[in-house]
Formats: sequence, structure tokens, C-alpha cells
Amino acid sequence: MQFIVANWMLIAVALASGGMLLWPVVSGGVGAGEVSAAQAVQRINRDKAVLIDVRDAAEFATQHAQGARNVPLAELEARLPNEVKNKATPVILVCASGTRSRRAVAVAKKLGYEQAASLSGGVKAWLDAGLPIDKA
Repeated sequence: MQFIVANWMLIAVALASGGMLLWPVVSGGVGAGEVSAAQAVQRINRDKAVLIDVRDAAEFATQHAQGARNVPLAELEARLPNEVKNKATPVILVCASGTRSRRAVAVAKKLGYEQAASLSGGVKAWLDAGLPIDKA
């Protein structure tokens, strides 16, 4: 008991860091509005989800998820309704790491695409999962 009292701060730090390490496991590994690469493939196969890459054209040209359509984030609001006409269709937005695609989800939802989701980890997660890509 004396050890715990004397080292309470170290014990608190150990518990906090352990909690942070376990959080992704407890929360399912992805944030709200995000899907993993495996979940994305399931939505594409089951629900006919459309994969939209929101990186600029030069980034898209180097490599992208197979079957993805390129609609840069800056043009998303104007071009998404032409790419995906049915707003009930699930849309999976992808970028390099997941940062821009999370912003793109907000734009898509504002346009009425309620089933819009971001690919957690972006193209890197797609590659890490061993999923097919197209290269220039």
C-alpha cells in the first residue's frame, strides 16, 4: 500500500496510457463516419457503394484504389451529384491518409448523401490491406 501511495502519479500515467492503447480496440478501430478497408470492400460488394478519391488529379494519377473515381475535394460540392446521381447510394470517400476524406464526408452529407463515409487511413490503409490498386 505504501508503494501505491508513494507512486500514485506513475500508476495514473500507466493506467491512462493503457486506456489509450485499448481505446481503438474498444471503439472498433475507426471513428464515427469512417469505415475500415475491409468494411469498404463489403459495402462496395453488398451495397454497390461508390468509391470517390478526393485527392487532386496528380495524386490520383500516381496510384489509387481500383475502381475509384477522382473528384478533388475542392470540386466535390459541384461534381459529386454528377458522379453519384442517387443520394441513397453509399459513398466511400478516400484520400491519402483519411484527413481530407473526413472533410469530404461533411460536404457529401450536406448535399444529402446520408450514407457517406471516410476510408479510415486512406489509400495507405487500402494498400496495407493488400487490396487492388491502379498505378500510372
